[in-house]
Amino acid sequence: MSAKGPGRRTYAVIYAAGALGAVYLALVHVLSGPSPALRSKMADASRLMARAAAAVRDCRAARGLALDLAADPNGTGLIGLETSPITTSLGRLEAKRTTTNPRVAGLAVSLLHAAGVRKGDAVAVGASSSFPALIVATLCAIEALEAEPLVISSLGSSEWGANDPAFFWLDMEDCLRAAGLFEFRPVALALGGEEDVGRDMDPAGRALLAERVRGRGVPLLEEPDLARNVAARMRLYRERAGGRPIKAFVNIGGSYANIGTSEEVLKLRPGLAGGVPIPPPAQRGALQAMAAAGVPVVHLLNIKGLCERYGLPWDPRPLPGPGGEGAFDAAAGGAPLPAALPAGYILLVAAVLAAGRRRL
Repeated sequence: MSAKGPGRRTYAVIYAAGALGAVYLALVHVLSGPSPALRSKMADASRLMARAAAAVRDCRAARGLALDLAADPNGTGLIGLETSPITTSLGRLEAKRTTTNPRVAGLAVSLLHAAGVRKGDAVAVGASSSFPALIVATLCAIEALEAEPLVISSLGSSEWGANDPAFFWLDMEDCLRAAGLFEFRPVALALGGEEDVGRDMDPAGRALLAERVRGRGVPLLEEPDLARNVAARMRLYRERAGGRPIKAFVNIGGSYANIGTSEEVLKLRPGLAGGVPIPPPAQRGALQAMAAAGVPVVHLLNIKGLCERYGLPWDPRPLPGPGGEGAFDAAAGGAPLPAALPAGYILLVAAVLAAGRRRL
């Protein structure tokens, strides 16, 4: 008498276990990475940032300004000088180089998308020229999302940022606009540095920056009182938004007017910020004022922490390519895979198999 093959119940158990496996894999895919549409926008922003860096580099060369390949070995054109008349504070060269990675723009797309930014939305940006590459990355991300940037930039810079008087942030901005990459005009400008009026800058540097701003038709914020400065910024952002809600605020760097004077801001994790501490009004920067108004905050400071949180390489040489399959898996900014999910799946499958054996 021949042995019988597997019965229908056996097949049912096998199919049930297989179905659970498919569900598990689908959950892993959804929870651990961006959707194909978001991944495409991240890649678009990354490629745009690579083009933007090339435009800045070419613009520098056209002005007869040689790259310092010892400081900028990847030849991005987005690294400045160790010191100059428009330098405001110390800065870490490795951190500045890290931000020139084109994939930072892809990360910015993911963070803004997670904050709720969609096509046509207004995104307020408070930008320190200490991190010109982060400003470029943010602009590329907003462009990829088809949103609108509302930018207030401070022009003084820490070491190795946009602190070359012959080629500082306004020059980079002009180069990017001339290359046809961006059309935005800043909402306002500020000198930056101590009390946002450059008290820690060389007087000649302050005079140079103020002179360059004049004639641009852009307001120059010259208010050392923090509360009044922040109130002016919030009013300008709202006016430029034209009745639209501001869907996110991006803080770039450690500007006095953006992060305020409370030490509580030092506890804020870089990236998409949650639970922003709100100090008294006299200590609030634009970051805390936006958070108090219910606006999601993307905090781009503490570059080492940003890399660790989102899986970006520290001071890479050479720079990674702008995109490609798997390029944004680590830096997608998506929800981490719950630790209980694999164990839960195994227990569930085991229960199905055990129940199947009891019924056979």
